[in-house]
Amino acid sequence: MHPDGLTLIDLLRRASGCTEAGLRLLDHSETESWFSWADVYQRAENACGGLQRLGLRQGDRVALIFPTCVEFFDAFFGVLLVGAIPVPLYPPVRLGRLEEYLERTSRMLSAVSPRLVLSDARILRLVGTALRGAALELGCRSPREIAVETGQPAAKSADDIALIQFSSGTTIDPKAVALSHRAVVAQAAALNAHWPDVGDQVHSGVSWLPLYHDMGLVGCVITALERPGTMTMIPPETFLARPATWLRAISRYRATISVAPNFGYGLCTLKVRDEELEGVDLSSWRIGLNGAEQVVPRVMRAFQRRFAPWGLRPETLTPVYGLSEATLAVTFSRIDEPFTARKFHRETLGRHGFAIECREGIEIVSLGTPVDGFEVRVVDPEYRNLRAGKVGRLLIRGPSVMEGYFGRPEASDEALIGGWLDTGDLGFLYRGELYLTGRAKDVLMIRGRSHSPTEVEEAVDRVEGVRTGCSVAVSWIPDGADGEELLLLVEARRGTPEDGYREIAKQCRDAVRAATGLSANTVEVLSPGTLPRTSSGKLRRQEALRRHLDGELTPPRRVTPFHLFGAAVRSSFELARVRRDGRQVARIIHEDS
Repeated sequence: MHPDGLTLIDLLRRASGCTEAGLRLLDHSETESWFSWADVYQRAENACGGLQRLGLRQGDRVALIFPTCVEFFDAFFGVLLVGAIPVPLYPPVRLGRLEEYLERTSRMLSAVSPRLVLSDARILRLVGTALRGAALELGCRSPREIAVETGQPAAKSADDIALIQFSSGTTIDPKAVALSHRAVVAQAAALNAHWPDVGDQVHSGVSWLPLYHDMGLVGCVITALERPGTMTMIPPETFLARPATWLRAISRYRATISVAPNFGYGLCTLKVRDEELEGVDLSSWRIGLNGAEQVVPRVMRAFQRRFAPWGLRPETLTPVYGLSEATLAVTFSRIDEPFTARKFHRETLGRHGFAIECREGIEIVSLGTPVDGFEVRVVDPEYRNLRAGKVGRLLIRGPSVMEGYFGRPEASDEALIGGWLDTGDLGFLYRGELYLTGRAKDVLMIRGRSHSPTEVEEAVDRVEGVRTGCSVAVSWIPDGADGEELLLLVEARRGTPEDGYREIAKQCRDAVRAATGLSANTVEVLSPGTLPRTSSGKLRRQEALRRHLDGELTPPRRVTPFHLFGAAVRSSFELARVRRDGRQVARIIHEDS
């Protein structure tokens, strides 16, 4: 059957006949548990029977709150067999921020109105009482509680909603993205077509990405299911504590494909020691996708240099672009040659929004060309096409674009325009390839010129006393001001004396001026763990601004802001995010020291 007419359950049934493929789960000690796709299907049938006996119906939404474990797959595929809709959510990871977690999870639950929450016993002991108060008709349960012998799978169409995944919510509260079976299968098929088996090489993967994230669930698991192939899963907290685990797994299982955001590569470069790589051979690794956040060329090169002695190929690292609303991937770099990065004139790009190559300038990584079936347009605010090299909003169209935002028709109409999805991202096309410059709603506008907040945040990341990955740069117009001003919010490192905050603020101002030419009108130094982030660990800049203006982000001891005037335009995307992003997500998923 053509992939266009298949459902995820069709993929699982088909894969269950391939006994040598399946899921391999590694625990914290790197001990494996193996489940063939036939095992996964049988366990899902058992969960399906229990869910039907519980009273779950076709079309019901079911929230899934799990770490990386086999019970997630019992629940995910069991819900699909019933004909209901799984909604993966992130698990609680820090007891110190449990109240914030429950508040955010409650908003997600309200957005999809699930009848049931499925989770593991440990998480239910932690948050079950609070979640049971969220008007859940069928309550909170674990798959082990409800499993019976067999269930009766419901018939589903490729056009039915397969799952709901939440957008990252970097600039706004996350929206519930509804994806059809047709869209998810089309995405998985397009990815597999991008890296066909060659000769006796059979692709297999390793992933440490969380299962509530589109890169982890769709890009790794569903893609392995569609092939069908084998996927080895590592708990995210294990990777963050010991990133060498990832590289050892690639070597041990001769994996050919693995995926990570930029910070994952940087974390390995910084933390992996030579003695942890004894016997490691990375020559099997053909495709190392890099996406989900800005791709920094310096980080990529550092990773290549660091692990080349262990067989890493120069063409392995592959920058990509995608988003939840497209199910996952939109563009891919070539997988048979090293990634491309070009330098563009700072002044022309910043002042006029036009890309001109030069020897000294902003270095930006190419994110390649559209995957099979996708189209990309760059438009002005009136949605008129811009010529190559001109910066504008990115519109995309393709077979795996979302059905819409669940329960929010107005937001869907705003995002889906004449068959095109307005991504909210900014970028330009150059020599037929996509270059990303930022999020439209996060762009800093200082004296009529646009700047990336990332370059400001990276500048302060090297300041002694600033907690890595914990800074936010936003621009806004205060009452009585002539124009937008730059606000910088940074967290101090744990254990930093409060009497040192004033000096930290001064050094942040100096670092920003030196790196970008901009002057921060206000610098606030905050307690560790203060700034808001998304479920995947990204900074929520606009939410941070709102909380600052509402007086909710209060420094432990008031720091005198630096009110400065005048700004020159300079940009530098070359500053590395390595340490910053590594610690940023480590703080979200695993308590850092």
